[in-house]
Order: sequence, then C-alpha cells, then structure tokens
Amino acid sequence: QVQLVESGGGLVQAGGSLRLSCAAAAAAGSIFTINTMGWYRQAPGKQRELVAFITSSASTNYADSVKGRFTISRDNAENTVYLQMNSLKPEDTAVYYCHAEGWFRLTEYLEVWGQGTLVTVST
Repeated sequence: QVQLVESGGGLVQAGGSLRLSCAAAAAAGSIFTINTMGWYRQAPGKQRELVAFITSSASTNYADSVKGRFTISRDNAENTVYLQMNSLKPEDTAVYYCHAEGWFRLTEYLEVWGQGTLVTVST
C-alpha cells in the first residue's frame, strides 16, 4: 500500500553531520495524504524512542536529547521528510526509523514504518 524508503545513514566521527531522507510512496493509482512524518531510533538493548516529528503544517517536536543539534523538515509535494543531524555524539548511534501516518485513499488511516537505517558515531 505505502512504503517508506530511507537513505543517508552511515559512519561518522563525533562532531560530524549526517542527513537522513525518507520518501513515502503509495501504490500506483493510490493517494496517501500524510499528516505527520517523523524519525525514531533504537539503540542496541534499548527501546525505540522518538527523535523528532513534523506535522503537515510544519509544526515540529524534538526529543530533549537532540534539541539544538537535529533539524527535521519535509517536502509535502514530494512526500519526503529529512533529518539533518549535526554535532553528532556516540550516544546518537542507533538504527533510525522513518514513520508516517495519514489517510490512504481517503478512507483508511495508516501508520507506516521504514526499514531503518543505521547511524554509527565513532569517538
């Protein structure tokens, strides 16, 4: 029905930057009207946690641990969300998951997850 395709993860030194991207693609002939898009992360041995989300009206919310370092943005025309990560720390190491929710074909409310992209921050 709807797929989220992530890119941009990788290995970076502490203090460096990475930019994650996530594009939502609906099945041919279908429409996915997205309300909220966001990023979650899961470090080894820890629960998945919210990193940031952005609404269709561009309101944003960030985890306290990333405020001032990460910036979330979205391109509504392209159904794409971005996460610019600056001043990365080793504790930011995790698998980052894209998340989106909205109306599919105007009748079904969906919550969709990406496959995850690994971000590794070395000391």
